[in-house]
Order: sequence, then C-alpha cells, then structure tokens
Amino acid sequence: MKTAGIDGCKAGWILITFDDTPAYKILRTNEELKHELTEADLTFIDMPIGLEDENYTRKCDQLLRNKLGADYASSVFSPPIRPALQAPSYVEASMQSYEYTEKKLTIQAWNITPKIRVLDQFLSEDRELSKKVLESHPELLFMNLNGGMIYQKKNTKKGLRHRLDLVKEHEPIAADFFREIKEEYRRNEVEEDDIVDAMVLALAAKWSPEKGIKTLPEEPEFDSAGLRKAIHFV
Repeated sequence: MKTAGIDGCKAGWILITFDDTPAYKILRTNEELKHELTEADLTFIDMPIGLEDENYTRKCDQLLRNKLGADYASSVFSPPIRPALQAPSYVEASMQSYEYTEKKLTIQAWNITPKIRVLDQFLSEDRELSKKVLESHPELLFMNLNGGMIYQKKNTKKGLRHRLDLVKEHEPIAADFFREIKEEYRRNEVEEDDIVDAMVLALAAKWSPEKGIKTLPEEPEFDSAGLRKAIHFV
C-alpha cells in the first residue's frame, strides 16, 4: 500500500512517505500534486476538504478546537464557505462570508484558499480520489503520539524539536529528512514546521491500515459537493 503525508508550503506542497522506500518531494505545480494524489493509495493532507454553504464554522473544526484545548485552538482555521471559494479577492470573499454567516473570512483562511480551491476541484471531479485523500491535522496527530498532550507550540525551538523527536521514535530516517530538506530548500520555500507536519501526516497514513482511521465527528456529514467534512486521525 502506497501512503503519503502532504502539507502546504510556500513553494507549493511538501510530500513525505515512510513506506518501504521513504522519500520526500516538493510539489510546485497543481499537476504534480494531482499526480501524487492519484498514485498513492492513501494520503493524509493538512488542508480543509468538505466546506459549509452557510455556516461559518464546520462541526469538525469546532470539535478539533475543543480537543486541542484553548492554547492550541488558534491553529484551526475556519475555511471559506463554498459560495466564497471562487471569489477573486479577499475583500469579495470576506463580503460573501459575511452575507451568509455574518462573520468575515480571516486573512489566515484566505491565504490558504487557493490551495483549498485546487484540492476541492480535484476531489469534486474524481469521486475515487476523494475516497483516498483524507483531511487531517498535525497537532491532533502529535497530541496522540505524545499520549494525549501537546508539548509547547511548534513555533518554538523546543516545540519543534519535540515534534521531530516524536516522529523519530518510529521513523529514525525523519532526522535525515529534516536536515536534508532544510539544506536543499530555502526557508521561503519550506518552513521547518511544514517538514514536521508532513512527517506526522505520513506516519499516520502509514499506520492507518493497521490501526484504523477515526474521525471528528464520529459520523461525518458530506458537503453540497459530496465531500466529507471530517478530521481523520489514528
């Protein structure tokens, strides 16, 4: 079974796999992303998939915030509602969000909207692809790896190192990958936290056939495009 973890980065996307032949790739184009999603049997990706039409916050995001706790809830962005997904500018997207929900779109959510839009198109057009590309969240995966607790925020050196150590316990090659990616790519292409996030997504995807996949909520709903609104984890 071919599995992968994918996280967004400034260069595009970073993919890591811990399968029999561990590897990492930077995907700079939409075509490269679609190719890798198609080739893999299962991908955990840190990007919103199912979207609301009129509600500002998805149930899965609220459940995730509650699970992570107040100190880490800010790592969960409410994605744009579907009517605002194709808006050409932040101002228009925010206005559409306010029209339906009486809340404006955050700039953090707008910054990842182009990636949400691309992924949404791929999965809406290919139902088989939507079954094997699953939304996840690195902080939830790290929490589970650490026995139900999060050790400092990942924007601190200690927090980042702790997350890397958690993955290294199960995949020692993670240390080499972390060093090599930092040497090969500039910080304005791939941030350190992008690397560890992709790693824990890859680890969870690899474990999922054996451990099973759980979701927030336990019984997910589907959006108007037929895409699941859920956070997947092991």
